[in-house]
Amino acid sequence: MIIWGGTAARAVGISLAAVAAVLSALLICYWLPLDSVLERSFSVHKAHSVKDMENIFQLVRNVIPPLTTKKHKGQDGRIGIVGGCQEYTGAPYFAAISALKLGADLSHVFCTKDAAPVIKSYSPELIVHPVLDSPHTDEEVAKWLPRLHTIVIGPGLGRNDTLLENAKGIIEKSKVRGIPVVIDADGLWLIAQQPSLIQGYQRAILTPNYMEFSRLYETMFRTSVDSNDNHRCVLRLSQALGNLTVVQKGEKDIISDGEKVLVCSHEGSSRRCGGQGDLLSGSLGVLAHWAFLAGPEKTNGQNPFLVAAFGACSLTRQCNNQAFQKYGRSMTTTDMVAEVGMAFSKLFET
Repeated sequence: MIIWGGTAARAVGISLAAVAAVLSALLICYWLPLDSVLERSFSVHKAHSVKDMENIFQLVRNVIPPLTTKKHKGQDGRIGIVGGCQEYTGAPYFAAISALKLGADLSHVFCTKDAAPVIKSYSPELIVHPVLDSPHTDEEVAKWLPRLHTIVIGPGLGRNDTLLENAKGIIEKSKVRGIPVVIDADGLWLIAQQPSLIQGYQRAILTPNYMEFSRLYETMFRTSVDSNDNHRCVLRLSQALGNLTVVQKGEKDIISDGEKVLVCSHEGSSRRCGGQGDLLSGSLGVLAHWAFLAGPEKTNGQNPFLVAAFGACSLTRQCNNQAFQKYGRSMTTTDMVAEVGMAFSKLFET
């Protein structure tokens, strides 16, 4: 049973028992903006309630490492972005710079030879490796994997067969090392073609938009998504993939690990410029590392990747909202990236 606001439920004449019946075996923690959050959640999977579950924003705050002079460079996150080709150089940049702006110490971009000079020209902050189209990509990237905390696969990857095959090799090597993997954009195209590549690897987070989600869903179930029951579809896809964390991006971001469903409806804006998903994937790479490292004590026993995903979705929406307030229709993702610091402070440090 889920208490989503007893007063509100009574106001519209809906009993809590009716809510539980409708949701059946599905736990949905529906998180509203900061000024209107869920008070308690109850699981209909079990006879007993999940008592005193903390506000999800507080769980995100719990996993954020404190700034201190006692740390050395790299301890707060070394993130790898796999993507960037001749046609697409902006996406890996947005993902990598967002990771740095959020608080990672180092961002590496593994891209093609043609893309490397362009991406380097965007920012001196990034470490750029022009190896993604090399005959020895596996060996080149494998040298760096022991130094990385999270890998983000897909921003600007494209669908060239060679690049997809090399990305596949990087995923496989990351799995062997137990590195959390965020998969976005054309990385999801690869997974739709070969779902077994990631199936069962519970340190993976997929971040599809509606079309990418539909493609994955149809691959797994040979049927179309039921647009009237997105929550159930996200839950089912996660379960079919072995309880990976799935983030369906959209008007509301729906997040599931196959057991719980979170809905992020934090206020954003009506502007949908390209690149916002890259900001999400880059920031998610950092938060996934922080949440995984923090352990169950800091996440109140919740799946750390659910906590990380909710944090990244909220942050992206807050950046979108702040940038839109300044620039309106002319807003671009570059404007959103400039808001990361203020958005982070407003959501997680106040």
